[in-house]
Amino acid sequence: MRLGFGSLMTLAATVIAGVLSAGVPAGADPVDSPGVVLPAIKSPDGSYIEKIEVKDSRNVTLSVHSAAMNKTFPVDVLRPTDTSSPRPSLYLLNGAGGGVDDASWQLRTDALQFLSDKNVNVVQVIGGAWSFYTDWIATDPVLGVNKWQTYIGDELPPLIDAALNTNQVNAIAGLSMSGVPVLDLVIAHPGLFRSAAVYSGLTQTSDRVGQDMVKLTVETWGGGDTRNMWGPTDSPLWVDNDPYVNAEKLRGTNLFFSTGNGIPGVYDLPGGKFRLEAPSETPKVVALGSVIEAGVEWANQNMEKKLDSLHIPATFVYRDSGTHSWGYWQEDLHTSWPVLAAGLGI
Repeated sequence: MRLGFGSLMTLAATVIAGVLSAGVPAGADPVDSPGVVLPAIKSPDGSYIEKIEVKDSRNVTLSVHSAAMNKTFPVDVLRPTDTSSPRPSLYLLNGAGGGVDDASWQLRTDALQFLSDKNVNVVQVIGGAWSFYTDWIATDPVLGVNKWQTYIGDELPPLIDAALNTNQVNAIAGLSMSGVPVLDLVIAHPGLFRSAAVYSGLTQTSDRVGQDMVKLTVETWGGGDTRNMWGPTDSPLWVDNDPYVNAEKLRGTNLFFSTGNGIPGVYDLPGGKFRLEAPSETPKVVALGSVIEAGVEWANQNMEKKLDSLHIPATFVYRDSGTHSWGYWQEDLHTSWPVLAAGLGI
């Protein structure tokens, strides 16, 4: 559907039963906070929650050790208002900066305020800058070890479910760089995420344009080497990780896509609320954002045609203006909520 504007349960239960029976990792102390516990959990793969920092009655930060990357990452969580019964979870991915910089959902939008009354755990994944949240085949001299699909799709959910007493129903959303990984996580983990939303996100990787956009992010801006990610561009991994090529595997998921068209709009004015750069730099940044957004719109149109040909329903929103900017993504999150909520059972 296009708008004019512009059996995991069993597996999860098995995993959680296993982790709850394992030993407490060194240095992990119980946490006394309503609805949030640090149980004696250590996943069969070796991942575990090192500690839980309770910021207030609604906000906690989990320090999660990834066995795949042998590193600990923060996960910021907004808890539901009502935790009297298990609630679903919405995983939010940031853009190219991985949420470790100033460009994050929490700092640049009203996402947490908007979601605060939705009775959902908002799980904000932190880390993974320039990585495309994928599993790299080699350690990169600049970007290090990256096994993000394993972390987000395998390691994190059972730990989240155990610590927060969720109902094991999930949705996922992400912007910009996160477009491909959001869809790839749905494809690689059938049933884990019942809804998926992509805001101004790339949706294909194995054609020349898609590969150039991936390289622009990873290499030009991130300083990494895509050969350490998926190998040379003729490697089958570029196809294996292409949501457009593997779109059939998106069937059964509530899908939402949104994009602008590259024409500057209301959120592209110098000094605006959502601008990160100095006003004098805005024309240059907007020009780059226009090019990126035009490419994203092209990729989204391709994905819409592909899904239509497969008779897979999806919601596509094409804004009549807008570049690659946070103001539009805030609006898109609001617009996508009915699609996300449908999968979450809210």
